[in-house]
Parts: sequence; C-alpha cells; structure tokens
Amino acid sequence: MSAPSDAEAAKSVLRDRIMAGRRHRTPAARATAAAAVATTLLARLARVRVLAAFVPEDTEPGSGRLPAAFTQLSARVLLPVVPESGTDLRWAVDTGRLVPGRYGILEPAGPRLGPTAVGTAEVVVVPALAVDRDGTRLGRGGGWYDRALQHVRPGAVVVALVFDDELVDRLPALAHDRPVTAVVTPSGGWQEIPAGR
Repeated sequence: MSAPSDAEAAKSVLRDRIMAGRRHRTPAARATAAAAVATTLLARLARVRVLAAFVPEDTEPGSGRLPAAFTQLSARVLLPVVPESGTDLRWAVDTGRLVPGRYGILEPAGPRLGPTAVGTAEVVVVPALAVDRDGTRLGRGGGWYDRALQHVRPGAVVVALVFDDELVDRLPALAHDRPVTAVVTPSGGWQEIPAGR
C-alpha cells in the first residue's frame, strides 16, 4: 500500500477541521444558514424542470429546510440513494417521504433509478465541506459524488452548498475531483465559478 499523497493528507486534515467546526455551530446559526440557503436556491431554481439534490445532514447547510423547500418548485426532484453494495449512487424521485438508508442517510422511499438518472438534471446540488474559487470541491472522502458527477449532462449546473467560511481561496485537488460551477453560501448567496479558472 502506497503512502498517501500530500494532497490526500492535506484533504484529510481539512476534513477533520471543517467537520469539527460544523459540529460546534449553534442550532440558531444552523437554522439561519438553512433559511438563507433555501431562499437562494428557490429563487435561482424557479424555472428548473429536473433537479438532482441531496438531504443535508444535521451539520450541513440547508439542514431542516431541504429538500422540503423544493416542493415549492415545479421541478421533478431526484435525491441520492446509497446502494447496499457498489460505489455508485442511485437516484429516486422525491415524493416527500424519506426513510433511513445505508449509513443512516435519509433517502426517498420510492422506486430506485440507476446511476445515470442524474444525467437528466439541469441542476445538480451537491454537498461539500469546502469549495475554492476555482470550483474544487472538498467532499467527505468517499468519492460518491465525484463518481456521480461523471454522469451529469454537459451544460448542467453543479452547485455546492457550504457555510460562508468554507468558501476558500485554494483547496488541494486530485485528478479524479470533479469541479462545481457554482456555490451557495448563507451570506453570499449564489456565486458562479468563472469558467476556465
């Protein structure tokens, strides 16, 4: 087994630090951030027909507000399903009923779609621990979303949700990392990532 690269080691340190910071946010700060993120997303996604999103965990931006807020849209909303085996996310249409799945992650109760279903989405909202100004996204390290984003159609908008202090100047990147095209923060709202950076 080879030693981890400098980028992998740096990512691990960042993940630990950011996750610790998220655990220490107050419930009031989380609720305020969730309301701001939901308001921004509803305004920007008003004309979207197919949206792929996720169910934020307690410490993530949007927790307690998403995906319920998306019911105000006229969009078909796809949410991820972590399969019992394999490494590619599956998807299911959000019908408003969520059940605990693998790792306790909430997912739709309805029929499962394959990994390529995300390719029908015009906008894909993804979780992140941090995003840099070039669109590099720091995830939790499992690679689930990097693999899922391989199925996103050309021209689709990929937007990550982070807290204000998690939008940073530079993150370590690896060859398999899939960049995002926009980021939403509670105070900064929707911010496009300039192409070609």
